Amino acid sequence: MSTIVINCKNSLLSDQAKQLSKELGYPMLNSALNLEVKQEMFEYELILDELGISLSPTNAKLHGAIRCDFGSAANTHRRNYGGGSGQAIAKAVGVSGRFRPKVLDLTAGLGADGFVLASLGCSMTLIERNKVVHSLLSDGLERARLAASTDTALGAIIARITLFGQDSKTFLQSLTLEQRPDIIYIDPMFPERKKSAKVKKEMQAFHRIVGSDDDSADLLGLALEQARYRVVVKRSVSAEQLGNLTPSYSLSGKSTRFDVFALNKLPG
Repeated sequence: MSTIVINCKNSLLSDQAKQLSKELGYPMLNSALNLEVKQEMFEYELILDELGISLSPTNAKLHGAIRCDFGSAANTHRRNYGGGSGQAIAKAVGVSGRFRPKVLDLTAGLGADGFVLASLGCSMTLIERNKVVHSLLSDGLERARLAASTDTALGAIIARITLFGQDSKTFLQSLTLEQRPDIIYIDPMFPERKKSAKVKKEMQAFHRIVGSDDDSADLLGLALEQARYRVVVKRSVSAEQLGNLTPSYSLSGKSTRFDVFALNKLPG
């Protein structure tokens, strides 16, 4: 795990920064520290500025800022030209013209997959237990809501997303029979086995900050008890099956595989 400091770059956001420092348990940056000392003391800084909340290495040469931006050009392009219900993730979850499932994403991360599914009409509940990642995702959702006045399509997508910052197993165990989701989606993070040019530097940072989801197999077991229709596990295409459990079938692409555990026939 990495050392992090809160860096408020806009005095108007100082109260928010102090609250974030209290919630996360990370110190506020002492403005008297020079760059060299800051780099010795902290690996990353959680920055608050006019653009929102972002995570950056104190050594700017490592990689750029990590932020959650649902209004980015890349996200806009994907929701307009990403393939709709023909995408592998949509097929895995079971999206169709007659079925827009309620999906529980137990490992939300920065909400990329949840956003894609919400853009296809799914009602999304996102769970993220890491407080740093949750703060980035929460900020991204809030900024997207504010942008809805000029982008009604984006506003409609964000309205289908609900975020909780807590442990996924605890959340699953608290569900009543009526609250059970149609689909449960899991995208676990595992330890890096080797450094590779194919692994983005931003993802390497996430591994350092978040760590690995060592309880993913247990999470899958609970998910299989709670989902109404299916559980979908996202894996790298060559990864072993989670918990040594054999899925009903898999949908594989060049780098990603979706293992589908079909429990009941989908409606429609």
